[in-house]
Amino acid sequence: LRRAGIEPITVSVMGREEIIGSHRIPVTADTLIGKVHPTKEDMLVLPGGMPGTKYLAGYKPLTELLTEFYDDGRKIAAICAAPSVFSGLGFLKGRRATAYPSFMDVIERDGAKTSTDSVVVDGNVTTSRGLGTAVDFALSIITQLEGEEKAQEIAESVVYRA
Repeated sequence: LRRAGIEPITVSVMGREEIIGSHRIPVTADTLIGKVHPTKEDMLVLPGGMPGTKYLAGYKPLTELLTEFYDDGRKIAAICAAPSVFSGLGFLKGRRATAYPSFMDVIERDGAKTSTDSVVVDGNVTTSRGLGTAVDFALSIITQLEGEEKAQEIAESVVYRA
């Protein structure tokens, strides 16, 4: 995203900026959720993984913000297990969507029309399957925010072959 001129802001819902991922990799978020001004943001993107997805789904300020974006027709995206956050909120009912393989049943039970495509964009909702689809996911986000030409430029610059 940064290569495309998009400046993502990483946000913690854990009450602290340092987060330890599921594979024990520390990540320092840019800010805490209470300090974000969502009216300025173009898209909300949820990372996947466990147990992080459970924290995201259970954090009411985040689910309220996601609902506000969704209801306003603003863009939201999720990868890996995180599309289950959207399905739990009812966002995927009747929509095409995808998720990590072990979460496909979850989103389908919540009413999604599941797909095994690496990335699915249905209206203002983007979903993707997991780490192996992360480049496709990022290129989809770039396309949505900066256009197809910029996404193609970035794909070529990182020697990506779809």
